[in-house]
Amino acid sequence: MPLLALGLCLALSGPAAAEGVELSVTSRAITQFTFGAEQRIFGKLEFLGGISYSSGNPLLGAVSAIRFRADGKGFVAVLDTGHWLTGRIARDTRSRLSGLADLKVRSMLNDEGQDENVKYQMDAEGLAISGGEVLVSFENVHRIDAYPDPGFMEARPARRLALPFPRRELRSNRGMETLAMSPEAGPLGAVPVVVTERSLDREGNVLAAVLGGPRAGTFGVTRNDPWDITDGAFLPNGDLLLLERRFRLSDGVGMRIRRIDGGKIRPGAVVDGDVLIDVDLSHQIDNMEGLDVVVMGEDDIRLIVVSDDNHSILQRNLMLEFRLLPEK
Repeated sequence: MPLLALGLCLALSGPAAAEGVELSVTSRAITQFTFGAEQRIFGKLEFLGGISYSSGNPLLGAVSAIRFRADGKGFVAVLDTGHWLTGRIARDTRSRLSGLADLKVRSMLNDEGQDENVKYQMDAEGLAISGGEVLVSFENVHRIDAYPDPGFMEARPARRLALPFPRRELRSNRGMETLAMSPEAGPLGAVPVVVTERSLDREGNVLAAVLGGPRAGTFGVTRNDPWDITDGAFLPNGDLLLLERRFRLSDGVGMRIRRIDGGKIRPGAVVDGDVLIDVDLSHQIDNMEGLDVVVMGEDDIRLIVVSDDNHSILQRNLMLEFRLLPEK
């Protein structure tokens, strides 16, 4: 993902991690989502809390996508510098996010078993966990690689998925940004779905595809300028949530989340959906890049959103948590 055109960002490059490196991390709790206000409800979400986190090790940062394990604590993330990041979240006595633990980072291996590759070749953006595999989508050198799970941090890809779009249609830095697994109980079944950031069809819709099952094929997502899609995740019922970011010189950075009816996703369709939240820099956001859904209970569905600090001294690593409010 390219740097936001803030004109002030200074990207810092860090060393590669040919071997797994354990990271120490410092976290600071975020209790107010709006600066200086106690507001908790934002659109159709309730803000539960969050953290900003940092490390003395420059490897930490540039998080592009995150997926939580079944326990809702352990996670796998990819960095757009071509690294894996694993760890778990910690919670306080009120079940709010309080920090990160057991962090480990390692350079990803390419299909030739090489690590410490240049960013252009290993620009990891999307992530999905499927039975026995971790799927990763890459920009610039467009591809979707499948790594074995467990063992992905020390392994080369076991296979490469067929691209659902002609390579010429994928923009170099606006490619397959979202890769998410649809739930078995949803209308698509347990299959991966990919959505690009801003690779568009002739009508200006965002290119997307279902990568298997009875509804396999390409579809479009309505693009609402100036919003670009940075990640997505499925709700238990099969609806697709899309995290989006905007940047304009007139009003800066924004974040929103759109909900797409999973039943409307099918080959040839163009889908749109309701906006769950739409916020700007008067709130605790940054360059928000990753989204996952964590189910805590039948009526307690959490959305966890993370930022990509671009290894810039002017940006933050954030992890924010929201609860999806019941539909009325």
